Amino acid sequence: MSFVFLTGDYAYKVKKPVNLGYLDYTTLQKRRFFCQQELELNRRLCPDVYLAVVPIAEDKDGLRVEGQGKPVEYAVKMIQLPQDRMMDVLLPQGKVTEKMVAGVAEKLAAFHRKARKSPEIAAFGDLAIVRQNASENFSQTGKYIGPCLSSTTYERIKGYTADFVAHNASLFDKRAKEGRIRDCHGDLHAAHVCFANGICIYDCIEFNDRFRYSDVSSEVAFLAMDLDRFQQDQLSRRFVDTYIERSGDTEILTLLNFYKCYRAYVRGKVESFKLDDPFIPNEEKRAILATARRYFDLACLYTKTEPFLIITMGLMGTGKTTIANALGQRLRCAVISSDVTRKKLANIPPTEHRFEEFHSGIYSEDFSRRTYDTILAEAEESLSRGESIILDASFRRREERARVRRMAEEKDADLIALECKLDEEEARRRLEQRRKERATSDGRWEIFQLQKESFDPVAEFPALQHFAIDSSQPIDETIEVIWSQLWK
Repeated sequence: MSFVFLTGDYAYKVKKPVNLGYLDYTTLQKRRFFCQQELELNRRLCPDVYLAVVPIAEDKDGLRVEGQGKPVEYAVKMIQLPQDRMMDVLLPQGKVTEKMVAGVAEKLAAFHRKARKSPEIAAFGDLAIVRQNASENFSQTGKYIGPCLSSTTYERIKGYTADFVAHNASLFDKRAKEGRIRDCHGDLHAAHVCFANGICIYDCIEFNDRFRYSDVSSEVAFLAMDLDRFQQDQLSRRFVDTYIERSGDTEILTLLNFYKCYRAYVRGKVESFKLDDPFIPNEEKRAILATARRYFDLACLYTKTEPFLIITMGLMGTGKTTIANALGQRLRCAVISSDVTRKKLANIPPTEHRFEEFHSGIYSEDFSRRTYDTILAEAEESLSRGESIILDASFRRREERARVRRMAEEKDADLIALECKLDEEEARRRLEQRRKERATSDGRWEIFQLQKESFDPVAEFPALQHFAIDSSQPIDETIEVIWSQLWK
């Protein structure tokens, strides 16, 4: 939507002459108007940064910012904020504390208390507008099904959205009547928070009132979602809890996942739009595509009300760990490895090989039972907190798998059993290669056949829980197949 020119002391933001449907900057008059809107609206939360709307004029020597003569363009002039103090830069470095996000929540709650409200603004909380915003999301992203999100993800989120709105119509109506719809920031994600000279929350939406007039819970969910995106669940919880404590708005908890899903989808949509921008280089678009996919995946995860309990099954060398780790990244959940746990229980460094005889040493039946007891206990703790978990193990014994099924039932978790299969020659090649590496697993070809003979056939899971995985396929394709199956 804009070009931003950084000079060191100042930043100048120039709007592009585009019409994207939800915004129209196609004339100089409109661009000047929206520059002025941006200045006034952002001074609410960041008053010392937004300085003026300045002309870009043309004279005989060329274009000049704040020059004399007839303006050919306008820019918003700002103090240039330090990039290294942006929340989205600090989060991957582990430099954002609970105290910092609590400060953001306190500032936001105070802002919302004073933010403008009126019958006109309250109308944007009407159920028809909520549905319109969601419907617009889906209509504008249809063209990106395939490159940015799968049809399964698209339909899952679309169905969840329709169901939630239908079942919570009275709550949306109540909040509109009680003045919870305010003139908000509208685009509150981590990249728009700067910890410099206090807390600056900048770059609000000026181009479309409908996107800024919203339920305050939607604004809270936006930043909470972005903290989730950085896998900072604890910071996300602290931010939400502090806001509720300061505002007294406990209904946010009912709406939180709905609006997190909505906001993640919006961010995925915005990133997808960038793929059509001719001013963005192709190498940057590869990173943009990856970001869009992560946002759409995150939106899909918010549609879940029960956690996943996923286990791998299969012989050594069949790709269980590779699949478990890749799926854990996609689902944003922890992976508990039997290999790592076994070495930890034995006080052995994870990459130190112990090539024991079959069913002896740390691979004896007693030690294996202790290993499985430990990983199942850890899984139970995660499920009790409502967190999905992946167990990376062979699960060759039917009784071990039966324990997992009982746990899933007791914790109301969706159980998925992934049986990894691979041609024996390829498994042999992988095992021989692994033996040369600093890998956690001690699997080797010499005992492959012994494990195969002692493996109880997997026949006890219903079809919707049991997926046979050909792990000879590229990992990205494998994970995409599993992902699609999870939401059916």
